[in-house]
Amino acid sequence: MKKLKLTLALVLSMGTLLTACSGGDKAAEGGKEAPTELVISTWGFAEDQLKKNLYEPFEKQYNVKIVTEIGNNTDRLNKIRQGSSKVDILYLSDYYALQAAEEGLLEKIDRKNIPNIDKLYDIAKAPTGEDYGPAHTVAQFGLAVNSDDVKTPVESWSDLWKAEFKNKIALPNITITTGPMMMDFAAKVGGGQDMDTEAAFKAIKEINPGVVKYYSKSADLVNMFAQGEIVAAPIQDTFFGSLKEALPSAQYITPKEGAYALMNTVNIVKGSKNKELAEKFINWHLSQEVQEANAKDRIDSPTNKEVKLTAEEAEGLTYGADVVENLKILDLNQVNKQMSGWIDRWNREIE
Repeated sequence: MKKLKLTLALVLSMGTLLTACSGGDKAAEGGKEAPTELVISTWGFAEDQLKKNLYEPFEKQYNVKIVTEIGNNTDRLNKIRQGSSKVDILYLSDYYALQAAEEGLLEKIDRKNIPNIDKLYDIAKAPTGEDYGPAHTVAQFGLAVNSDDVKTPVESWSDLWKAEFKNKIALPNITITTGPMMMDFAAKVGGGQDMDTEAAFKAIKEINPGVVKYYSKSADLVNMFAQGEIVAAPIQDTFFGSLKEALPSAQYITPKEGAYALMNTVNIVKGSKNKELAEKFINWHLSQEVQEANAKDRIDSPTNKEVKLTAEEAEGLTYGADVVENLKILDLNQVNKQMSGWIDRWNREIE
């Protein structure tokens, strides 16, 4: 009997000890489990709105602590390449996401765990292939003009080559996201087909003497318009709102050949210990509620087809099937193959 009592005492003591030890994984208040840290690599704009619409509701729902790493596409992708980051979720433009996928830096997603993908526009479902993440937003690359200073209507990419725009235009630098789009429309102006290198460089050499600047930052483009240095330039519609604020006479134009699609993707980094949670986060970001809130706050144009906006809310956004489904999409695999050669030639012959 004494042995039985001693054995029971030992069992109870061990149970108490185990309970106490397991308490180390719980937050101090109320015995709640400590939140799981989820590291997100992103651009860093509109942080307050994203916290309100995206991060904080997800943290509350899934007991998560979100930590962000901020930077541009190139710098953040290089950190992943170097293995100097603990990132779980990686936001990149489609061009950089394709590089990451080809280099084996991304996890293959399980689409069954991200059912909101089925609610997206077709171009947003698999911009870098079925194994990888969707596009959470889409923008368009078209033209901007100062309507007060432009004499004749601008309707086509080729209008930039008109004599009246000499020394009054800016073009994107070859190295930025929209550089390959410039190569594509320049190739057409030069009499070639899609991204024809010879035709593109022929056309760019013709226009080059009249280009004020090959811009790398949207802020530079806005400043050049505002200061009267330029009157026309290709522009991503995401930045047109800033231009309109600085220059009320600015006008956005979709060229008759069509505007180009720019998509930002969300993926999971290879080796993430939080893959299942990361898939829940991606699904959360694609939900109608989050996408609609971000659109109304003018953070992102939605890719979820179920988002409903008024005409006023949709102004300045890439919104609606009639717009999204008519955007031109570059062959990113072809861009990747040609890019280094383009840059080398650009440095020798253009700048």
